[in-house]
Amino acid sequence: MTMKFQQLKEFLDAKAEHYDQPGFIAGDPVSIPHRFTKLQDIEIAGLFAAILAWGNRTTIINKCTELMGLFDNAPYDYILNHEPRDRMKLMHFRHRTFNGLDLLYFTEFLQHYYSNVTSLEFAFSGYLQPEDTNIENALTGFQKMFFAMEHPDRTRKHVSTPARNSACKRLNMYLRWMVRQDKNGVDFGLWKQISPSQLVCPVDIHVSRVAARLGLIQSADANWKTALELTSQLRLMDPADPVKYDFALFGLGVIEKYV
Repeated sequence: MTMKFQQLKEFLDAKAEHYDQPGFIAGDPVSIPHRFTKLQDIEIAGLFAAILAWGNRTTIINKCTELMGLFDNAPYDYILNHEPRDRMKLMHFRHRTFNGLDLLYFTEFLQHYYSNVTSLEFAFSGYLQPEDTNIENALTGFQKMFFAMEHPDRTRKHVSTPARNSACKRLNMYLRWMVRQDKNGVDFGLWKQISPSQLVCPVDIHVSRVAARLGLIQSADANWKTALELTSQLRLMDPADPVKYDFALFGLGVIEKYV
């Protein structure tokens, strides 16, 4: 399907506005961090909600709810103050290929990190260079830092990196939540060291198929090259806020079955 540029922009603007509404929150993993008000609680809940965002959205929300319960519904306090013996109850957690061993490493990393730094923002923004037009260096740097501690080899598959041509869908979604200034209140816009214009559109197979059908990308392969290609096209429509169109592409693919 091919539309003229202005026609396509108007179509996607309308779809983005339709889905980027408070009513979107309840049925989406973003509802998990929306349960909290403290910055660090939102960061931690958001990170896990994004990392666990595989498959059916209802199942994802249920598993994240279970996980927040294991954190006593106070993730920052639990992460910062728990003792190693408190981690035993985490061993039984499982969602698809993410298991208790992975969760133990995540909690160990986050406890070490928050013992030294006040916000997870700097785990990403600290790797950006002044000339960076997108968040590639932030994602690459975060992944390297995340695995700088001794860790299980199996856990590496849960934190992706552009260095391996991954689309980094979950981390890009997480950064959208934390960075994007959203007048409708779905995304939080809490982090200020990264510009919304630097964000890269989260790409999975649903989004890539819709984007290919609309002529925004050449190939429907969901990888980093495709994510950059798509985002460059979206920046032509809105240079300041290109990833607002994630709402449109996601809604068209997952909800409207546009492909």
